[in-house]
Amino acid sequence: MAPEVVLIGPPGSGKTTVGAALADALGTMCHDTDAAVEQAQGRTIADIFIEAGEPAFRTLERAEVARALREETGVVALGGGAPMDPETQAALAGHTVVFLDVGISDASKRIGFDQSRPLLSVNPRASWTRLMNERRPTYTRLATHVVDTATRTPEDIAAEIVALLGGAR
Repeated sequence: MAPEVVLIGPPGSGKTTVGAALADALGTMCHDTDAAVEQAQGRTIADIFIEAGEPAFRTLERAEVARALREETGVVALGGGAPMDPETQAALAGHTVVFLDVGISDASKRIGFDQSRPLLSVNPRASWTRLMNERRPTYTRLATHVVDTATRTPEDIAAEIVALLGGAR
């Protein structure tokens, strides 16, 4: 078992929303690793950051991503920081990985840079830009395909990914 496709990208790139649209287009399920961590822990990622710290969250995230890459089928959407982990990078080898690229203008419209994003809570626009500058080389290196999501609907993005995957399953 392995996912048909793994979505990566920064906050606001549309991983969760595009993941659902892509799963619909492929006739499969979408598994969001952030949502899975929240469900398993019974609290939000923001609360995990506050109560246990980022290292504790990253440990939970790494374990969930590894499990999802082994056991889930369909579409798997990773949290924005998950691909920065060396173990996760190694686990992504051999998978079809799509980097959902986005600029700050579209990202800010989609997520609003609210307090639910702990790494963006202080000076959100500058923090997002710094994160993206740090993460872009890794996202690009891990990607089988790069898809620009700027000003596009989730359905349009999903259709492009389906075409990149060789058509509907």
